[in-house]
Amino acid sequence: MRLLIVESPSKAKTIEKYLGKNFRVIASVGHIRDLPKSNKAAIDIRAGFVPHYEVVKGKEKIISEIKSLAKKAEEVLLATDPDREGEAIAWHVAEACGFGDGERKSNHNMPKRIVFYEITKEAVEEALKHPREIDTHLREAQEARRVLDRLVGYDLSGLVWKKVRYGLSAGRVQSPALRIIMEREREIRAFKPVTFWKIWAILNDLHFDCSIEPKDKKEVEKIIDLGKSGVWKVTDIKETKVARAPRAPFITSTLQQTASSRLGLAPSRTMYFAQRLYEAGHITYMRTDSTNLGAAARHEIEGFIRKTYGEKYFESHTYTKKSKNAQEAHEAIRPTHMNVETAGMTDGEKKLYTLIWQRTISSQMKSAEVMRTKVVANIAVSAQGSGVPMPDFWLNGSRIIFDGWLKANPQSASEDVILPKLQINDPLKLSDINSEEKQTEPPGRYSEAGLIKELEKRGIGRPSTYASIIKTLDDRGYVEKRDKALYPTDTGEVVSSFLEEHFPSYISDSFTAEMEDELDDIASGTRTYKKTLSDMYTPFSKEVKRKEKVPKVTNLGNAPDGLKCPACGANMIIKLSRGGKFLSCEKYPECQGARTFEGKELEGPKDTGEICPKCGKGNLVTREGKFGMFTACSRFPKCKFVKKDKEQEKANSTGVECPICKSGFMSERRGRFGVFYSCSNYPDCKYAVKAKPTGEICKLCGSLMMDGTKTIPERCSDKKCLNHNPHKINQT
Repeated sequence: MRLLIVESPSKAKTIEKYLGKNFRVIASVGHIRDLPKSNKAAIDIRAGFVPHYEVVKGKEKIISEIKSLAKKAEEVLLATDPDREGEAIAWHVAEACGFGDGERKSNHNMPKRIVFYEITKEAVEEALKHPREIDTHLREAQEARRVLDRLVGYDLSGLVWKKVRYGLSAGRVQSPALRIIMEREREIRAFKPVTFWKIWAILNDLHFDCSIEPKDKKEVEKIIDLGKSGVWKVTDIKETKVARAPRAPFITSTLQQTASSRLGLAPSRTMYFAQRLYEAGHITYMRTDSTNLGAAARHEIEGFIRKTYGEKYFESHTYTKKSKNAQEAHEAIRPTHMNVETAGMTDGEKKLYTLIWQRTISSQMKSAEVMRTKVVANIAVSAQGSGVPMPDFWLNGSRIIFDGWLKANPQSASEDVILPKLQINDPLKLSDINSEEKQTEPPGRYSEAGLIKELEKRGIGRPSTYASIIKTLDDRGYVEKRDKALYPTDTGEVVSSFLEEHFPSYISDSFTAEMEDELDDIASGTRTYKKTLSDMYTPFSKEVKRKEKVPKVTNLGNAPDGLKCPACGANMIIKLSRGGKFLSCEKYPECQGARTFEGKELEGPKDTGEICPKCGKGNLVTREGKFGMFTACSRFPKCKFVKKDKEQEKANSTGVECPICKSGFMSERRGRFGVFYSCSNYPDCKYAVKAKPTGEICKLCGSLMMDGTKTIPERCSDKKCLNHNPHKINQT
C-alpha cells in the first residue's frame, strides 16, 4: 500500500478516484501545527528566530492515523498544494508524524514530495513519476513570512493597545493597506469641487455632447441661444479601425478583481469558490501570479477554437508574467478540460467557472476589429453673427467588424452607440439643447477589486494574501463596505494616523514591497532565513521600545465650535470609543459629560455607591457598552470586574458547559451584530460562539457544535475546523 497525503478531504476524495487500490489517500485537514498564541513561547529570537510549533487543537487523531498508516505503507507521498504554504504543510506533516527522526531516517519509506497544478488523472499520474525531497527554501520562505508577521503584528498591536485602545491590532501588510485607504480618504476630504456645466443637444434623435464644459453660466446661455437659432449640420466624421486584443488568462489578483466587478463577489468568496473548483478537478491551482499556459493546454485550446468557432478565430498568444517573482504556480488559472463549458456544484461555482473558461479560451483567439466613429456637429457660420464662438458638439459610436475573441467572451463587448450612416454637410434637426450644472468630483474610494489592483501595483502582499488582507481590515472594524466602496471607520483612521506618525517607514510601500522581494529570495535560496529576520526585526524592535515613551492618544482634537459640555458647559474634545468618535468634556474625569457629533447627550457612568468586591479600591458604576448597560468597576481597565445579573444570567443560560473554563455555562447575549453566545464567567473567560451551541462536540477538533438554520446545517464553532464549513461536513 502507498500512502498519499493531501490537505483537504474533498481533494483526497477526488484523487482517490484516479488511483488504484494500491493507494490510500488521507487528508491532514489543513495545517496540523502552528505557532502558539503566546508570543513568548512561540519564537526564540536569541536562538536565531527559532519557531516553536504546537499541534493544532483536534489534529492529534489525524497525526495518529497518519503514523499508523505510514508504518504499513511501502511509500509515503506528500501531495499538498504547489506553493509555499503547501510546502510548509508537507514539512509539518513529516515532522509531526516522526518522519524526520532517527528511526525514520534509516527507513526505506522516508516521505517524498510530489506536486501537481491540477487535480486530474493525467496530472497526478505524471507527478507520481517525479517525486522529490521537501524544498527547504520554499518552506523557510513560508516560515519567515509567518514568524515576521507574528513578531511585527505582536509588537505593533501591543503598542496600539497601550497608546490608542485595548483590543486593536496592526500588522506588516494590513497596516500599509489601511494606510492606502486613509490616504485616499484624505484626498477626498481635501478636495475642493469646481462648478461647471455640461451642455448637450439632441440632433436627429442622437445625443451629442458639447466639446467644452464652461464654468460661466452666461457663456452657457449664449451657447444654448446660438444652438436654438442656428441651422445644424455634420461638420466632420472620423472613422478609426481599432483592434481590441484579448486579455491574458487569469492570475489570482485579476480573477478576484473581475469576479468582484462582474459577479459582485468578495475576494474571500471568489477564493472559496475557486478552491472548491480546484479540489473537484475543474480548474488548475488558483494561487498564482503567472499568466503562462502549458503546451498541452494551448494545444487543447487551439483544437477547441478551430472546431467550435472556425479556423479564422484562432491565434496563438503568449503573455508576460505580471510579477517579477512569479513563484506560486507554473500556469495561469484555467479549466483542466477545455471542452467542459460548465462546471461546479453551486451557482457561485458555476458563474466563476464560466468566467475562467471564457477568459482562457478567448486568450488564444484573434483580436476583435472595431470601427470607431466620431461625428462632429455645429451650426452654420452665417448663424454665428453674435461673435460668440460656437463650440463643436460630438458623438462617439462604434460597430464590430469582426468579433474575434468576443465570440467566446461576449460579456466583454462594449455597449457603444451604433450610428446611422452619416456624411459631412448632412443637415441635422435640433429637437432639444440644454445644460446641467455639475461639480468636479474627488477621486473615488477603493472597491475591493480596486484595492487589490493597487496592492498588486505597489508590490504589497502576494496573490494568496489579498483576500485575507481585506477580510482582516473588515474583521477588525477598520473599514466598512458601502455600495462596493471601502470607507475607513473612525477606529481605522485613528490607528492608521498613529502608525503613520510613529512608524512611517515600516508601513511604507517601499519597505513592504522590499520585504516581499526578500521572502522571494529566501524561496529561491539566494537569501538566508536568519539574516532576513535579523536585519528587519532588530531595528524594528528598538523603534517599538523608543515609542513606548510617546503619550497615549486620548485627545483627537477639539470639538466643533458651539458644542459645549452638557454637564458643566466647558469645552469638549474628540475621543475614541469602541463605537467610534465621540465628544468628551475636557475636564474628564472630574466631569463626565459627553455628546455625539450630532450634539446628542451621552449618559456617563453612574455611581451605584457599592465598593468593587474584586479590587476593593474602585466604586461600581453603571455605564453603557456595545452590548447594552452593565455595572463594572470604575477603575477599568486596571480592574475588569463586571457585576452579573444572576436572574438574567439564569434566564439566558443554554445549560451547555463552557469547554474552556469548565465552570461557566454558555449564555445568550446581544451585541452590535446581533445575538451570540458566550461563557457566563466573562470577562475571566472570553469564550464565545456565533450561534446557539447544541451541547454536542465536534468529532474533528473537539469544539462545540452550533445549531443550524434553514440554509446552514449544524456546524463546528471553530472557523479553522473543516466542520465549520457546511459544504464540507459530509466530506470528512
